[in-house]
Amino acid sequence: MSTSQRVIDRIAALLAKAERTEHPEEAAAYLAKAQSLATQSSVDLAMARARTARREEREQPTQRTITIGERGKRANTHLVTLYVSVGRCNDLQIDVAHNSTYVIAYGMPSDIDLTTALFASLATQMTASATSWLALGTWREDSYLSREGFAKPHTAQTARTAFYRAFIDRIATRLQQARDEVIDRIKSESVSVASDISASGQTTGALVLRGKEKEIRNFYKSASSARGSWSGYSGSMTRHGGAAARAGRTAGDQARLARAREISGVDRAIGE
Repeated sequence: MSTSQRVIDRIAALLAKAERTEHPEEAAAYLAKAQSLATQSSVDLAMARARTARREEREQPTQRTITIGERGKRANTHLVTLYVSVGRCNDLQIDVAHNSTYVIAYGMPSDIDLTTALFASLATQMTASATSWLALGTWREDSYLSREGFAKPHTAQTARTAFYRAFIDRIATRLQQARDEVIDRIKSESVSVASDISASGQTTGALVLRGKEKEIRNFYKSASSARGSWSGYSGSMTRHGGAAARAGRTAGDQARLARAREISGVDRAIGE
């Protein structure tokens, strides 16, 4: 079994624990641990590459197409936003199809594997949580603030959008915090042994991670044919989505699965 597959299996186990626990604080801790594990794995593999002399044995940057959803699905834009948010926390460069039906991920194979695993789990959670909350019907008496500054009554579609946007914002913040904690620890360890490194010629985790990020950026520039940048969600919903947005943030804080499932791919039933 490959190193990346072992890490994915460990992440799957953490997410399964998040599903079983009845305590939101524990579920949040499991998600943070999953992202920390992904970040640490990325650093460990980068260190291994730095120590490998023969290029053919080293993990090389690659690109992979990830299907998001069928053409015309309203949820596609939000699912793409979620994938991009997870990918940025795991050293990926990402191009987005003009119709948001797929993304092209550029990076190390192990990072793409980990990102796609995390995304599949979180996408399932997001859609299931939103559907459960919408079924309560509380959005029917609620309103949101439009881009024009007017309060408008929610429809099922706008309530779902507000929920998704708030969920993704909260998840992106939490994943970045988990990543930053690992990077800060690695940097601290690097500083503590700086004198030994200068004498021995060894390379620290922080240095190899920066080197890997630069290598991926260079690979992306040479491999990508994208023109311009993805603008993301362009609808009328602002971040002031009322109770729907609050519910989305709460679900993002809890970050627990709605049901047990494998994390090897995206649920094809996702999307509205």
